[in-house]
Amino acid sequence: MNLRTVVRAGALVLGLSLLTLPPVQAQTTGSSEAEGVTVSPDEARSIAKDAFVYAYPMLFNYKTMYQQAVDTKARTWVGGFGKLRNYSRPYGPENREIVTPNNDTPYSWAWLDLRSEPWVLSVPAIKDRRYYVFQWIDLFTYNFAYVGSRTTGERAGHYLFAGPNWKGKTPRGIDQVFRSETDFVLTLGRTALNGPSDVKNVQAIQKGYRLTPLSAFEHGAPPPAAPRLTFPKWNEAKATSIDFIAYLNFLLQFTQPTAPSEVDLMQHFAKIGIGPGRHFDASSLPPDTRDAIEAGIDDAKAALAEAEKHTTSSFDLFGSREDLNGDYMKRAVAAAMGIYGNTKNETVYVGTRVDADHQQLLGSQPYVIHFDKKDLPPAKFFWSMTMYDLPGRHLVTNPIHRYSIGDRTKGLQYNDDGSLDIYVQHASPGKDEESNWLPAPDGPYIVIARIYGPDATVFDGSWKFPAPQKQ
Repeated sequence: MNLRTVVRAGALVLGLSLLTLPPVQAQTTGSSEAEGVTVSPDEARSIAKDAFVYAYPMLFNYKTMYQQAVDTKARTWVGGFGKLRNYSRPYGPENREIVTPNNDTPYSWAWLDLRSEPWVLSVPAIKDRRYYVFQWIDLFTYNFAYVGSRTTGERAGHYLFAGPNWKGKTPRGIDQVFRSETDFVLTLGRTALNGPSDVKNVQAIQKGYRLTPLSAFEHGAPPPAAPRLTFPKWNEAKATSIDFIAYLNFLLQFTQPTAPSEVDLMQHFAKIGIGPGRHFDASSLPPDTRDAIEAGIDDAKAALAEAEKHTTSSFDLFGSREDLNGDYMKRAVAAAMGIYGNTKNETVYVGTRVDADHQQLLGSQPYVIHFDKKDLPPAKFFWSMTMYDLPGRHLVTNPIHRYSIGDRTKGLQYNDDGSLDIYVQHASPGKDEESNWLPAPDGPYIVIARIYGPDATVFDGSWKFPAPQKQ
């Protein structure tokens, strides 16, 4: 399995730039290219393996940031830093820019630069118990904060987000302060959509979301602007080669101070030229050292592919620094399988591509997914199951324009005993059962269930997603 196969498993597909990587613009005093590279080839290989696994989620986080907030020519540009971009139109089979999309919760995206001052997220009161959430992600891809139905409730509020170097006190009118370890952060908002007829209601709520610099929130003068940066152009071939070190060194400038748990790790990485703002030029390295680092990267890619192959749930993949607890391989697998996934207490993603006989699901074979009344997905807010073709992981064209099914599906029919049967197949199961039909493609596919606000039975294994049974 090559790296691009690993990435495609769940990450955004954002295009590939073939432009040359320019020198890193450092904010700290740089070191010479080869300074610190005094290790043996065997040690360099081992360090490079660990460093690439550590850097992997940061690299693809940077890819998204670059193409959404920096590159004005990218199709995915959202308007730059500090611009909240709302999406409300449901995805269909014609939308192929992302894999495994969902129509449960249209997104709101924004990237913030916190170097000069904090920013404030303002949210309106959310009526009718509609679910919403703003997930906050730092450069490491840690989920460091949540605002929404589960954590802060459905009342109106103002929430301040500060970078690692802000020393201010909580301003008046702010309900809560969240601190990031990094100067650049992403917020990914989600607002529950109850079908295509509900789009206008979602749009009205999204208009109430606001991002404001703290100075503007307090009606004061803005602070001096942060130094202008030259962002390295995204080049996937370079970012997944020995030049990943140049990208990592650029990003580490904005993660100071180093977390106490990583002081020794960064000293270890420094032996192959890694450090905040350090200039890195692979051509200046001794050939045996360069070859060793490249071999270490290959080792890391192989280990990542192997780890992904044995990962069957999202339960512990996503979360805060404390949640991941120094497991950098797990953090890398999360980025490879579906970057920006929610912390398990917010949302759990489960599903299958095989039936009860451990055979690949195929549209030509009718299946039923049966839930006993006591075993319906345990969701505080709601649940859904979405169909994706394979290998593309896109939504599936079908005559009833249904791409997912769940407890909010209009007309869903429960059995007399409260149990539920979902019919999964390519052809209609018949008029009497079409209300519970999840249409499938002709060929292979995967079904993914999303449980919003899962309870503890999902985590401890006492609730399990039922295997599809052949009919």
